[in-house]
Amino acid sequence: MTQLSLLPESIRRLINENRNNHHNNEFSDLIREGGYVPPEEDLLIDAVTALSMGKNVLLKGPTGSGKTRFAETLSNMFNQPMFNVNCSVDLDAESLMGFKTLDYEGDKQIIDFVPGPVTNSMKHGTFLYIDEINMAKPETLPLINGVLDYRRTITNPFTEEIITAKDGFGVVAAINEGYVGTVPLNEALKNRFVVIDIPYLQGDQLKQLIQETSHLDDERTIDLFVQLSADLIQAVSQGKLAEDAASIRALIDACDLSAMIPPKRAIRRAIADKMDEDREKKFVMTMAETLFA
Repeated sequence: MTQLSLLPESIRRLINENRNNHHNNEFSDLIREGGYVPPEEDLLIDAVTALSMGKNVLLKGPTGSGKTRFAETLSNMFNQPMFNVNCSVDLDAESLMGFKTLDYEGDKQIIDFVPGPVTNSMKHGTFLYIDEINMAKPETLPLINGVLDYRRTITNPFTEEIITAKDGFGVVAAINEGYVGTVPLNEALKNRFVVIDIPYLQGDQLKQLIQETSHLDDERTIDLFVQLSADLIQAVSQGKLAEDAASIRALIDACDLSAMIPPKRAIRRAIADKMDEDREKKFVMTMAETLFA
């Protein structure tokens, strides 16, 4: 069974319309309800289509571009809960599958197994979100190769149980390429995903996101933050600033603070002071001075 049957009828109809190149503003309204406004509507349509066909989706994009919100929106659109794996160099089999622990049945001590996110999502037939998948050690991820291919099966190394995913199971992963601490995905793993490349939100879409999600309500100030974001993105693309400087997440934090404190101070706290180099901090604050003089 495909995931398509799990989608609300309204979304299934809109996907069918999209197949015939008929775009509909109703889809944008459904997207907005899910919490993520994509730079291009096709990004979400394609991700929904891939998941409905039982394929894994890899969200690729810069820090703060909205990958996690994208995954949460997909989960909402399918009416699916989502178990999370946060990858790091410390990720191991227990972090994925679960672990054994001592417990009691009455007065008797027993060894119990506490399921991890992979085990839970497969057994319950829900979504699994693997965040920063390229932060994990290369030798850890092959454990779930069978989960990510047509078999949808894994042998739990701690219990020897063979687990086959229930209908409804799906995998969404996120990746930041070139980020400190990351490693390239091997081809065997990458080939198990359909890739959705997510750029930064800009212009009117960013303005809408700020209006809908931040505490800032002054339109002129919001417009200045939209311009600041465009300037930061350009500086990152030119190699003048680290990628973190253009994070939409950090920008929203600055907007929230600006509802209560002066914007330049808010930008210092939420964006500039996160930079590692003094040169970068000064560069960001020079931009802020120019816009918010």
